[in-house]
Amino acid sequence: MSDQVILFVLLFLVFVFLIWGRWRYDLVAFSALLLAVVVGVVPVDAAFSGFGHPAVVVIALVLMISRGLSRSGVIEFLARRLLDTSRQLAGHIGIMSGVAAALSAVMNNVAALALLMPLDIQAAGKAGRSPALSLMPLSFASILGGMITLIGTPPNIVIAEYRGDALGESYGMFDFTPVGLVVAVVGVAYVALLGWRLIPAERGRHDSSQELFELADYVAEMTVPDGSAAIGRKVNELDEVVGEAGAEIIGLVRRGVRQPGRARRVEIRRNDILVVQAPPDGIEALAGALGLVYARKKGTEGGVLSTDHATLLEVVVPNGSRVEGRSARSLQLMYRHGVTLLGVSRQGRRFGDRVRELEIKAGDILLLFGSADRLDDVARWLGALPLAQRGLEVTQRRKAGLAVLIFAGAVALASTGVLYLPIALGIAVALMVLTGIIPLRQAYDSIEWPVIVLLGSMIPIGVAMESSGATGLIADGLVGLAAGLPPAAILVLLMVVTMTLSDVMNNVATAVIAAPVAVDMARSLDVNPDAFLMGVAVAASCAFLTPIGHKNNTLVMGPGGYRFGDYWRMGLPLELLVLAVGVPMILWVWPL
Repeated sequence: MSDQVILFVLLFLVFVFLIWGRWRYDLVAFSALLLAVVVGVVPVDAAFSGFGHPAVVVIALVLMISRGLSRSGVIEFLARRLLDTSRQLAGHIGIMSGVAAALSAVMNNVAALALLMPLDIQAAGKAGRSPALSLMPLSFASILGGMITLIGTPPNIVIAEYRGDALGESYGMFDFTPVGLVVAVVGVAYVALLGWRLIPAERGRHDSSQELFELADYVAEMTVPDGSAAIGRKVNELDEVVGEAGAEIIGLVRRGVRQPGRARRVEIRRNDILVVQAPPDGIEALAGALGLVYARKKGTEGGVLSTDHATLLEVVVPNGSRVEGRSARSLQLMYRHGVTLLGVSRQGRRFGDRVRELEIKAGDILLLFGSADRLDDVARWLGALPLAQRGLEVTQRRKAGLAVLIFAGAVALASTGVLYLPIALGIAVALMVLTGIIPLRQAYDSIEWPVIVLLGSMIPIGVAMESSGATGLIADGLVGLAAGLPPAAILVLLMVVTMTLSDVMNNVATAVIAAPVAVDMARSLDVNPDAFLMGVAVAASCAFLTPIGHKNNTLVMGPGGYRFGDYWRMGLPLELLVLAVGVPMILWVWPL
């Protein structure tokens, strides 16, 4: 069997597993790399060469700098100055989306959304409307903004570094700007003026901002201790008390086994666990009325929320977080960190499993309970993002100017060619650590290691595909499919294929595979490869049809109350608009 056939089979398997989503994308990519080495299509001495690739280094450094900028408070300050709940919805979306796009141009997309999403949700609550109307536009705008600069999004970094390997010179900091800026401006105008109107009407009718912060669909477990007023009574005999608390008992657990159905006629005993559905205040009210406790530590008295210095934190679970696919019990949150998973909200669904045994999914909203000084650290450890601005993270506001100066200096040195980009960004990170803008531990914690492993694993496979001629075969196939069409039409075809892949799998993996195909197609047509590389860069960032194509789309799914099929309604016209605007701009700036 030839190397080309093996690589095609391997690539097909990678696509299947990435789209399936059963295993994390970094595990899939690393397993594919090891298999490629074992079967001999990737040389042993090149197996881990991808982890030292400049693209990997740049992405890691950009994530660190993004953390430093957010921690300095400058971005929070700017966002809050621009926030006005009295604006009309279109104006609000326009301002917030514009800010999101601008921030995403100079920092990680996810970091930009994480800063703005709590502000948007709070604004929705004050305005008495559903955040579903503004969160999806905000997510899309943050993705669009990444197209503007080299460091705005990982696919741009991958494309730039590949151009250096293939054509001898990488793209500069602002080589993406002429095309990316126009596409982003038009895209932001679309989501502000028209896009939000395409969100299903039933999402906007729900007062989901109220639901989010009163969270009527949390499912929690409370223990029946000695002296509880519930002992000796049947579950159905507690209806009046439970109703007054705004709660509902939906199950009973005894000796680790959940009783059939809702156990309505089961008499409650000491150490039983009541499974309830209620908002946090309903949980507290029920705990006080019946003398219930939750995950009580030795010496703790009173209701579930009455522990001294304890508070609640609501977080949303993104793709690739530590908690995704695991349960609270397997993570041992209480024993390792002193934090309890009090409840889970999943688009209003009830669970057949116990909360502590429930497998957490991307897009879930978790209600964490514990001491205030632990919750932020635990949220970061889990890889989850807080839904409320609690003010515990941003502590270096006096150094905001210094943070901006350091970052601007790095960008200036890199864009003028004085310093190699990774070196300039590395110096910026070192200065932020040395000046106390970001602690060293937080700098390391800010790196999305799954993305690093994915890229480091896929680069050697991409190199093998190119050297074996596999990418050339893909390019020839696409050119043959569009035989007789002008090069501009073939560019459109390449972008459509890339967009489709990016909607269902990680955009970094898409860029790694599509970049060499783009160059081979350009060479086959004897046209400027820059036009095709820019087409891939724009298309790889267009993940607007599904909640799984980009982490930002997953993050807003739970807080916005969206369904899987909601995204394409607003996303499909946006992708068509990107093609309509992006292709002419590419052909103008990078003529064939």
